[in-house]
Amino acid sequence: MNTMEIDGYRAVIAYDPEIEMFRGEFAGLNGGADFYAKDIESLKKEGAISLRIFFEACRERGIEPVKEYSGKFNVRLPSKLHGKVAGAAQAAGKSLNRWVVETLNQAVSS
Repeated sequence: MNTMEIDGYRAVIAYDPEIEMFRGEFAGLNGGADFYAKDIESLKKEGAISLRIFFEACRERGIEPVKEYSGKFNVRLPSKLHGKVAGAAQAAGKSLNRWVVETLNQAVSS
């Protein structure tokens, strides 16, 4: 997955071969804010414009632009993987929850 940070917000970037353009879409917003361009420099400019327009529209409509997350989600694992994860947490001297939080934090920080 290719991402780009624009004005502190992460956008997922993909190339669309049908239109021969890059497409960006901001993640974590309460609505769609996407943008297109032929090259990376233009993609950054179009992303900043798209983000500005999105925030303006949210202000006009009284919508909170950034999604709020509860901090809870359910994960279903194959039983063998569940056992391996629980064993790794125990070997690290951590609760399963703490181990998962730290592991996910490492994954998104890289």
